[in-house]
Amino acid sequence: MNLRQLAHLTALAEQGSFSRAAECLHLTQSALSRSLQTLEDELGARLIDRAGKRSTLTPLGEAVLARARRITLEAAEIQRSAELLRQGEAGNIRVGLGSGPGALLMTPLLTHVAAHYPQVRVAIARGSTELQVAQLRQRELDALVVDARRISYASDLVIEPLTELRGGFVSRAGHPLAQLASVSFAQLMAYPVATTPLSDEVARMLVAHYGPGADPARMAALVCEDVGSLLDAVAETDAVFLGVIAAARSGIEAGRLAELRMAPPLAGGARFAYVRLAGRTEAPVMQVLRRFVVERLRDW
Repeated sequence: MNLRQLAHLTALAEQGSFSRAAECLHLTQSALSRSLQTLEDELGARLIDRAGKRSTLTPLGEAVLARARRITLEAAEIQRSAELLRQGEAGNIRVGLGSGPGALLMTPLLTHVAAHYPQVRVAIARGSTELQVAQLRQRELDALVVDARRISYASDLVIEPLTELRGGFVSRAGHPLAQLASVSFAQLMAYPVATTPLSDEVARMLVAHYGPGADPARMAALVCEDVGSLLDAVAETDAVFLGVIAAARSGIEAGRLAELRMAPPLAGGARFAYVRLAGRTEAPVMQVLRRFVVERLRDW
């Protein structure tokens, strides 16, 4: 018994005659008859009563037909699912987002997938980069989008550079520092600094640029992986955010937040990377994530 035979039985039941069923199936009547005869032989019983030009199903034939319809529909759905997977329009996206990418991508990614890829399932993990790398190695995640400076080289990881976004300092719009034409680091240090955990490389860059007081271990008063929470705190207090300016884009455009005009301005920014396991074949649906990340992870 095979799907083709079941499809032939279904066509015969729907058309009522061998000639019309054969025409629909693009078969000769003799080929269709042989197929159904083989099915009857395998089951050891008649499925079809042949009376002249009209053919009807026996009670067993009706029972087989009911199941055949379900089986053929399921088979068609399997084929459709396989095609969607090949096209990248179905499947699972399990991605870990670092603090900066999380602020920039999480809600837009969920919205984008829900609107354009309703058969794709998305699971987003947040947390420390170290935890996410462990989840990637345990195959609990398929990819990471994180600060490249917080990823150490390892032979089992493929680290693909994505982009570098400008960094800086952001305060609430009514902050005293936001009214100044230029802000020195000494003036900045009169207020709490809110930031995500920073890599050693970024710490060295800050110290080289602003002096020993810019060491995050001394400078940072509020440290959190969630950029959105940091920016909410900054909007309500005199704390100053240090991080990717693009993460504060909506608040700046709405007039709630303001980028401080530092003198000298902060050099460099956040370098983001797409990280996956070496030797592991990516599902086609991951191209949805890749395209979205490239489009959205940018300064404005």
